[in-house]
Amino acid sequence: MVADPASKKLSSVPFPAIVGQDDLKRVLLLAAAHDDLSGAVITGEKGTAKSTAVRALVDLLPEQQAVADCLYGCDPDDPASQCEECRGRDPNDLPVETRQVPLVTLPLGATRDRVVGTLSVEDAMAGDAEFDPGLLAAANRGILYVDEINLLDDHLVDVLLDAAASGLNTVERDGISVSHPAEFTLIGTMNPEEGDLRPQLRDRFDLQATVTGCQDLDDRVDIIDRALAEGDDENVATEYGDEVADLRESLRVARKSIDSVSLPAEFKKSIAELCTDAEVDGHRADIATARAAIAVAALDGRPKVIESDVQEAARYTLPHRLQSQPFEEPPDPEDLLEDHFDDADDENGGDNDAGDDASDESGDADEGEQADDEGDEAGADESAASEGDDPSESDGSEKSDGGDSDSDNESETDGPTPTGSDGDREESQRDAPQGEDGDDADEPVPEAEDEETGTPLVPGQQRASVGDAAAPDIDEAVADADIASESDTPGQRAGNQQAGGRGTRVRTEPASEGGSIDAAASVRTAASRGHERVEADDLQQSVRERETAATIVFAVDASASMTPAMEAAKGVVLELLRDAYEQRDEVAFVAFGGDDAEVLLPPTRSVSLAARHLKSLPTGDRTPLPAGLDTARRVVADAESRLGVVVLVTDGRANVADGSPTAATRTAARRLAESGAQVVIVDAAEARDGLVPVIAEATDAETVPLSALSPEVVSAAVARATGDGE
Repeated sequence: MVADPASKKLSSVPFPAIVGQDDLKRVLLLAAAHDDLSGAVITGEKGTAKSTAVRALVDLLPEQQAVADCLYGCDPDDPASQCEECRGRDPNDLPVETRQVPLVTLPLGATRDRVVGTLSVEDAMAGDAEFDPGLLAAANRGILYVDEINLLDDHLVDVLLDAAASGLNTVERDGISVSHPAEFTLIGTMNPEEGDLRPQLRDRFDLQATVTGCQDLDDRVDIIDRALAEGDDENVATEYGDEVADLRESLRVARKSIDSVSLPAEFKKSIAELCTDAEVDGHRADIATARAAIAVAALDGRPKVIESDVQEAARYTLPHRLQSQPFEEPPDPEDLLEDHFDDADDENGGDNDAGDDASDESGDADEGEQADDEGDEAGADESAASEGDDPSESDGSEKSDGGDSDSDNESETDGPTPTGSDGDREESQRDAPQGEDGDDADEPVPEAEDEETGTPLVPGQQRASVGDAAAPDIDEAVADADIASESDTPGQRAGNQQAGGRGTRVRTEPASEGGSIDAAASVRTAASRGHERVEADDLQQSVRERETAATIVFAVDASASMTPAMEAAKGVVLELLRDAYEQRDEVAFVAFGGDDAEVLLPPTRSVSLAARHLKSLPTGDRTPLPAGLDTARRVVADAESRLGVVVLVTDGRANVADGSPTAATRTAARRLAESGAQVVIVDAAEARDGLVPVIAEATDAETVPLSALSPEVVSAAVARATGDGE
């Protein structure tokens, strides 16, 4: 039975109803048109329709046929991409149904088991060892969407990289071994001011678009009008029905014609030269630009790529790959493209578009040349595959769980590709529609499912059998143990691994004596071993990532004589931010000079944001030291992290305060100590005749000379704040 598209609408805002944001919409259409484009990352400020556009895109995608009773929505016409069970069945007997492309949201708080799947606790208790598929299974042949992808836990990033490299999800844990197809288009959205994207993951996105709020008053009024009309779905659907139908047909035709679009050899050379000039790493940018140019031509109805297609494609494939040093402006993509194509036009003596357009319209293109071009394109794809398999180019990263991997697949390809099959309806519907005026950050983030209830299945799906087991009983002695629920996972940032406690569950291990017992994992272990009851050697404990994220506030004396110290502190800030992704630390910068203190850099993990804010540093003729201490304390108190470290860089010569500078400084230092922040004082004085000893005594701070200021000193203070340095 063919599903009614109207009954499966995921967004109350039709795709063409989104005001402006042309780059955002174009990038999403390109990713949908060409299955070999691995995905897109959308960067921009809050409330700019990023999530709305992703959900609206699904309504434009053509429906696909899928094996009706398959857990993974396998393509009945492509045995090579099918799961083991579907390949073992008679192709003529496969039940087939038409499904909408699944859009599966990966919430930030999801556990690894929720993402990759695991042994079903419910079925294990009933005596069956059944694989409970995760979000990767639901996203197969569809879209996997991650909002705030730059904040995703490291161990989940590793899972995505593994699946992207191999197109498979392999689960070997809790006594089960299952491998299933996991090919998906990965779409992530992020606010770059909240932190940078891990380099290995950023390179997996073939396309990128940057969005900003509309500045045109008429556009902003349109956004208000369309947001107010959201409740009237019937009239909205009628108003934009023709445009939606046209876009859907255009996308269908583009997907059908994508393999027949030719890329002339001259443009392959142009792409290679452009990427070389851009000094991007590896060859993914070249391949992505070629594929995106083909997608542009297909969407515009051309059988052959022209120069403007390459220019447009490069605008989406290069910006996020361009590199720059802190405090240096990154290369301007527009300038890079303009210089490259102006040079190309000069060499060719004219505009390539004109000749190509004339050739396309007249239909006199040389068929032999076109065949050669297509052959070259195939060769480029083979080269891409070879490049992806080259170990020297591997982006594989170490597992955050210290070796307990869900997948042994380390090979590298160009990333996830196809879209298609039925989605996890419950998962996609959970992400409530957002209007044009909505704030992405205000949308409720779906919580990870309670793992003991099992992962919800797509209607019509069943659980995959991985063997038989007896239903285990829990021994009375075991029942008296300290039981830790798997669902008690706050989803905090990555940190040091520990057994028990709080934090993100990354794996399980045999329980230690007196340790906290993971009941669900213990039941699964007993079932996988065929035990009728949970015995002592079946007991498991969770290994969790302990929260070690800290807010590090540099409070720096901005008096004129302290300029060298400020520059040194600025350098340490940038070095810390380069490593902030792994520990999820945020860094802030407070300068106190003149009459007051100023927060120059709010807490952030973004190197680029820090570079912008700290490019020029103010100086004053006086030192309001108490104001600097109080401002640093407020920044720590307002931060989300429970751990605060204040690095005070001063010569201790306070000369601005009401009453006695010494008394005011001592009082401010005591307030800072009461906040619980760990304090490090960097003494920039040539002689110890200032207030540094007073502050050190009040805050129990470590004091180091300016020459010793380094990221290692600050990291040691963070370790003491977390208890790791004791």
